Amino acid sequence: MPGATMPGVTMRGATAKEPSRSVLAPVRAVFRAVVVTVVPEAKQLDEPGWLALEELLEDAIEIRSPALRRQLQLFLRAIQWLPVVRYGRTFTALGDEQRSRVLRHLQNHPVERIRCGFWGLRTLAFLGYYGRPEGAHAIGYRPDPRGWEAVQ
Repeated sequence: MPGATMPGVTMRGATAKEPSRSVLAPVRAVFRAVVVTVVPEAKQLDEPGWLALEELLEDAIEIRSPALRRQLQLFLRAIQWLPVVRYGRTFTALGDEQRSRVLRHLQNHPVERIRCGFWGLRTLAFLGYYGRPEGAHAIGYRPDPRGWEAVQ
């Protein structure tokens, strides 16, 4: 129905999904740490910017199966605790270089499922950051209904 609102559904500019329906809420800190490691410019996001980024991702993963959404949460939790073995600290407690090393390890991991998980997470980070109007503008992305004719 036009104009009707539903719990857990957000409109552009609104606040993020209610925590009980959010995939990212339980793993927000580690997710944000991954994003700023993959897209260093994300360090400059303010809270409304982070909420817009997270809203894009919640919308993108909402159509996925519950099993895949659980896998995303599990993968982020694994990223949080994996560095404890090598560095004695969680992912969110590491410095930038150590975080990068952890993610490079996952990127090149011998187990294909882990590599795919990393590349999927990396894609989500890019989608969230560059999918926002400010992120698209920063890289010069200006879609036009005329397509390539617009740049000629």
